[in-house]
Amino acid sequence: MNLLENKVCIITGGGRGIGRETAKTFIEAGATVIIADFDDKTGTATVDKLGGQCSFVKTDVSNEESVKELVKSVKEQHGHVDVLVNNAGILQDQTLEKMDEEQFDRVIQVNLRGVFLCTKYAAEVMQEQGSGVILNASSVVGRFGNFGQTNYVAAKAGLEGMTKVWARELGKYCIRVNAVAPGFIQTDMTAGMPEKIIEMMADKVPLKKWGQSEDVANLYCFLASDEASYINGAVLTVDGGVVV
Repeated sequence: MNLLENKVCIITGGGRGIGRETAKTFIEAGATVIIADFDDKTGTATVDKLGGQCSFVKTDVSNEESVKELVKSVKEQHGHVDVLVNNAGILQDQTLEKMDEEQFDRVIQVNLRGVFLCTKYAAEVMQEQGSGVILNASSVVGRFGNFGQTNYVAAKAGLEGMTKVWARELGKYCIRVNAVAPGFIQTDMTAGMPEKIIEMMADKVPLKKWGQSEDVANLYCFLASDEASYINGAVLTVDGGVVV
């Protein structure tokens, strides 16, 4: 069953990790996917791997002109924008006393301002066509905090608030806005962690294991589809029960 047949989907930060797995899952569900990523190398490599239903547009989500050009190019090439997955994000972890303004500001610019910009301009197209889905990548730490992540947690908490505002504001245009909050997910970023730490963190999860990128991608796929047509303003966790 092709849940996303004929859907045009933009995935920011789609060149690696959960973004790449989401692109793969969407394509398998029948979608046309645009990878919007700042990294030429990973973006191009992902498109080469995933094939003809996928293309790459170099994008800095924190830069308004870059985002406007992304949305404009997708609309010109495909005629519509059905799904936006705001997946792009960075980490610059540091404890409060050691975190400087530049580290704080950069994470906010990408992880929060970037979501605002991408949603603002994608939503303009979606309003014109009278439909659309916006999916925001949150994190369980946005609700419960995490040591050394003042900037990241602030961005994710803010993102969840924006999700609920936009669900209210854009609903009248038949645009649904939801967020997904992963817990411990194995990705390229976690591959270098010591085995002891991985085991210790897995032990905190009721299911006693880490999640996989496809666990998150599968939820994105469902939420992007018409099967989820009455889900709006939700923040859904994919965490094996770690927040229970």
